[in-house]
Amino acid sequence: MLERELKTSSRTDFVDATGLVQAVVDELEITDGVVVVFNPHTTAAVTINEGADPDVVRDMSVALDRIVPWQDDYHHAEGNAAAHIKASMFGSSVTVIVQDGRLQLGTWQKIWFCEFDGPRRRRLWVRSLTSGE
Repeated sequence: MLERELKTSSRTDFVDATGLVQAVVDELEITDGVVVVFNPHTTAAVTINEGADPDVVRDMSVALDRIVPWQDDYHHAEGNAAAHIKASMFGSSVTVIVQDGRLQLGTWQKIWFCEFDGPRRRRLWVRSLTSGE
């Protein structure tokens, strides 16, 4: 498993992590198999979605704020209950097939690190299920 750090710049931030994950695949010399991309934080998530049009992640952010507003009748003492809820909606990991050393993503797909309680320094873990790393 390899750990990589990334930095988010706002409370809600979608960071394209595709290149970071591909770099790990290259470093581990994975030619064919599967990698798991895992986020070890409770107020952030990982997802795969469109990366060609920046309005897609903008629209996801706006919709999430409508569905789970930052201020509501939450009881969580730290004041970031909305971030925990949003992170649970997206999930903590994605699995991606690797073939011929390349991540097998659809034409428009990117791997997004989803920040819901930033800005922060975050970690992302990548592990091959085939190489024993």
